[in-house]
Amino acid sequence: MRPADLFRLLLLSAIWGASFLFIRIGAPVLGPLPTAFFRVLIGAVTLGACLPMLGLKWDMQGKWRAVIILGIINSGIPFVMYAIAALWLPAGYSAIFNAMTPLMGVLIGSLFFAEKLTRAKAAGVLMGLAGVGVLTRTGPVVFSHEVLLGALACLVATSCYGLAGFLTRRWITARGGLDSRLVAAGSLVGATLFLLPFSAVALWRENTLPAAGPGVWAAMLAVGMFCTAIAYVLYFRLIADLGPVRSLTVTFLIPPFGIVWGWMFLGESLSWAHAAGMALIGVAVWLVLRPAAPAVAPAPARS
Repeated sequence: MRPADLFRLLLLSAIWGASFLFIRIGAPVLGPLPTAFFRVLIGAVTLGACLPMLGLKWDMQGKWRAVIILGIINSGIPFVMYAIAALWLPAGYSAIFNAMTPLMGVLIGSLFFAEKLTRAKAAGVLMGLAGVGVLTRTGPVVFSHEVLLGALACLVATSCYGLAGFLTRRWITARGGLDSRLVAAGSLVGATLFLLPFSAVALWRENTLPAAGPGVWAAMLAVGMFCTAIAYVLYFRLIADLGPVRSLTVTFLIPPFGIVWGWMFLGESLSWAHAAGMALIGVAVWLVLRPAAPAVAPAPARS
């Protein structure tokens, strides 16, 4: 790996780790639905403005419907779930739970897409769930129904990410493909349209906008512009340079940054449960992502 690639990998991990910090700042004030809506709206506007600079046009090649639905699954619902989790969970918790994405992908693939569930992958899923259990039961946050609901919200989000990967392969890749940056931009548009009515109703029932000060709006701009739009551009550049499998190592690096940012800027507690839970989930992700052993050729028959 070149130093430039390593730098981009660390930068992307730091940016995505910070997204949980910014959500933790915005969601308790604005509410989960408006927080998710402003995130995708700002992300869509930013990424849309970047497309001409990237030499791309808004040409979805007849795949707009699929891209919009993917946006709902891959951005709209998960961002709401993480905003709900931010009401009760420290930023570091959500960042660690986010590392469950490959594991949920394994479960969804085996249940609905005829993907083979190997022993290593099954062990990885169980170990990942054990990591979640360690965090929720022995972490610095006292176990409660709210903490459990926050953890479940994070798992719903990672399930959506896992499902979106298979649907992208079926609806986009298998039908001639589409530039991944266009998919990202279009999906953010779809997520914005999806969340608009729900956010409007939430703000009509309880107008939280006057309570949002400059710090909250700065967090929304940061999570929308940097942690959503620019992060997509960085990630797709990494995929082009390193390939999709090696780029997934970002999954291992997001939780430490999420924990550190929460400790530095929000005063969140650190404990050995963070290390234990993260280690279990890290090993679980490695079991799922490690390359399969090459098949051994049969020995030639002796005459």
